[in-house]
Amino acid sequence: MGDFSANFKRPDSGIHTVEGNVAGARAATLTKQREAQQLEFEERKRKLAQDAERGSKTIQDKFSGDSSLTKAEQSFRSRTVGLVTADEFRKATEDAAKRGGGGDEESVLTETIESAKELESRKKEERKARKRALKKKKKILSTLSFAGADDADFLPDVTEVTEKVAKRLKKDPGVDTSFLPDQERQEALEHQRDLLKQQWLDEQERIKKETLEIVYSYWDGSGHRRTVQVKKGDSIGHFLECVRRELAKEFRDVQNVSAEDLLYVKEDLMIPQDITFYDLIQTKARGKSGPLFHFDVHDDVRVGAIDTRVEKDESHPGKIVQRRWYDRNKHIFPASRWETFDPAKDSYGHYTIHGGEVNTSKNN
Repeated sequence: MGDFSANFKRPDSGIHTVEGNVAGARAATLTKQREAQQLEFEERKRKLAQDAERGSKTIQDKFSGDSSLTKAEQSFRSRTVGLVTADEFRKATEDAAKRGGGGDEESVLTETIESAKELESRKKEERKARKRALKKKKKILSTLSFAGADDADFLPDVTEVTEKVAKRLKKDPGVDTSFLPDQERQEALEHQRDLLKQQWLDEQERIKKETLEIVYSYWDGSGHRRTVQVKKGDSIGHFLECVRRELAKEFRDVQNVSAEDLLYVKEDLMIPQDITFYDLIQTKARGKSGPLFHFDVHDDVRVGAIDTRVEKDESHPGKIVQRRWYDRNKHIFPASRWETFDPAKDSYGHYTIHGGEVNTSKNN
């Protein structure tokens, strides 16, 4: 049965015989198909034979390495695995040469010589590496201490030397570091700044609530001096409303006017109604004929001996006039000297009355 399957071959179609010549083209096609099938059958049979041979091998045969090596070469390689001495290597070489015979002895000897050279070169590289490491240790030690060059046995490890150098490079606690950024210090400064700011704001609110006595003169061609009390934080408009209510009790011409129809003239300057007394006091504003931040009464800043080297702080009482009166008389003294107060203007020059100098400003 085995011989039959091994020598099996499909029969010929017979187209090359006398009987087959009548088959024609169809017979030729069938012949080609059968030849292709025969080739495929032969290929399958060959693969089956290879698989059967591969399956017959044991596990040791599969992992035994190169099967082309002789037993002498395999024994030599197994004895020289890992780090061996030169004597052991030479002995293994001689044994492999004796077992291998004449032809293999030459190849084993050549391989042995090459392996010995490689081993010697590896040892030389190791010795050079150790020498370089020793020189490096000596160099580091010479920069750190006064030890001699012959103290190789007492050389410290490189890691120990590095740790010593790192310890020397630590921060000095005595150095002033106030200029460096510090989050905690910055937060403390911010808190202190906010606290001082709030204290200043509270103090300003307290000042604005203080009572201020204002002496004024209702001017309708002649003066009528009166007094009213307001808060330092009140505006000029609020002050004029208080004045209007007081004057309406005595002057009939004031009864039908509003606070917007009144003007407050202080030191020849018409003060806008949105400005507060607190603004005038804090900025120490000055007018043409005296300071705007003093509201006490002096009859005349020209009374008595005048020292032009010292600035006077006496002031006149402010005038309350109706806007229509000012429009009719602004070309006549004293209305001709009046002008609107500008907070952005630094100074109105020297204090003067009737165009003459009374006392000098601070710069003199």
